[in-house]
Amino acid sequence: MKVIVIGGVAGGMSAATRLRRLDEQAEIVVLERGAHVSYANCGLPYFLGGAIEERDALLLQTPESLDARFRIDVRVRHEAVAVDRASRTVRVREVAGGRTYEESYDRLVLSPGARPFVPDLPGIERARTLRDVTDADRIAGDLGAGARTAVVVGGGFIGVEAAENLRERGLDVTLVELADQVLAPLDPEMAAPVAARLREHGVRVELGAQLDKVLPDSVVLADGRTLPADLVLLSIGVRPETALAVEAGLEIGPRGGIAVDASGRTSDPEIYAVGDAAEKRDALTGDSVLVPLANLANRHGRLVADAIAGRKVTARPATSTAVVKVFDLTAAATGWNEKRLRAAGHPYQAVHLHPGSHAGYYPGASPIALKLLFDPRDQRILGAQAVGTDGVDKRIDVIATAMAGGLTAPDLADLELAYAPPYGSAKDPVNMAGLIADNLTTGTVRTVQWHELDAGDGATVLDVRTRDEHAQGAIPGAVNIPLDELRDRAAELPEGELIVHCQVGLRGHNAQRLLAGLGRDAANLDGGYATWAAAHTTV
Repeated sequence: MKVIVIGGVAGGMSAATRLRRLDEQAEIVVLERGAHVSYANCGLPYFLGGAIEERDALLLQTPESLDARFRIDVRVRHEAVAVDRASRTVRVREVAGGRTYEESYDRLVLSPGARPFVPDLPGIERARTLRDVTDADRIAGDLGAGARTAVVVGGGFIGVEAAENLRERGLDVTLVELADQVLAPLDPEMAAPVAARLREHGVRVELGAQLDKVLPDSVVLADGRTLPADLVLLSIGVRPETALAVEAGLEIGPRGGIAVDASGRTSDPEIYAVGDAAEKRDALTGDSVLVPLANLANRHGRLVADAIAGRKVTARPATSTAVVKVFDLTAAATGWNEKRLRAAGHPYQAVHLHPGSHAGYYPGASPIALKLLFDPRDQRILGAQAVGTDGVDKRIDVIATAMAGGLTAPDLADLELAYAPPYGSAKDPVNMAGLIADNLTTGTVRTVQWHELDAGDGATVLDVRTRDEHAQGAIPGAVNIPLDELRDRAAELPEGELIVHCQVGLRGHNAQRLLAGLGRDAANLDGGYATWAAAHTTV
């Protein structure tokens, strides 16, 4: 059997190497248009920032090493320009000399990846993108030539990483984002601390701003402002590379990627597709989605190799679990966010909490802002987000695993997680989220979200924090009665509904239960003042 893999890196090379481990006799050819077939593209921003000092550290394998270990015929700077499905051949062009030739196949794997989106604007040819090692080399050349100012366009994961790392190199950096927040997978109240941390470290963050044109040493925004920019880096999303598939007559899915079945097979039974160019199945709805993440590309590369080798395989639905470093802060998410659920009209219940990363009495504990979303009808976990300086990734990984295993939100309360004071608490933040979900599900407590409080319904807002805390910042119009005085002063409260809050939610919960025991109609402000304040951070 002869298998051609078009495109290397995560998806293509995972498919090629896995297939060799399953079939020693197969002839495997990898065609890669670029100069490098196996490199750490997720490490490119950190190479620019200096955290990864040696460029060679990014190059994971070479054609020579892959031939020596796997007997894979890797041809870099060889571009597949056409696929003839009837004759099962690929027309190949040598990038260097332009010579073309045809290569036959029994099975074909498409792993062309995704191309950065570049808007059609005046002067845009000066802007850089960051997709591969060659792109990184160009930007490194700009830095070496003395670039001192940079504008990063796009506040997604790559844009935020690029802004951080260019700032670490000492550049004056401005991050320009069209939306009113950075990191679209997060909800606004969760993304606000990320923007604040960028600003604290000297990155100028321009939200609700749009690039209009690129000049020789600056950029102009749509509102007419000019920003200095020796370097302009575009990070405004990617589009699946489907030209080869379209020209070959393969089915394109509703999201614009290559349509594949659960085994990665395209509309042609002899052709498979993996990576950023192929559509995935969403874990919540089962609909087609595009998820340009390296971990999925690796997994699906292995999966199609198994399918080619005759094994029965099924790709798990995608939850889009992701994490990003923002200086000393970490932000992570899995599943759907509240914005998306609300737009889709999907029922949900939100839980906000602000636990410590580990036991508070052990030195170094820091707060985590954690958000859990679940379906109130069956308690299915729909998504989660977390932001903090420590312990964020493992909490989201636990919740992502729980989602994959079909656990409900209240089930999180009973997870037996590793505990010692330097690493966690006897009630881990994930357990705490499950306990709150259980209280909501059983009707033990009723909560109000920050945006529901903003809508206003005439309820009295009761702040049960201390007087000093209240004086340092308060919700307008809130009545302040500290929790420890509430029993004795309950008669002072006006008639009608009460919305109780503390700093992060725990004292508010205790106050809500106390008031309910006294016959009052009371709800707890979910996540407390900390969540409300984050949502009202001035952009």
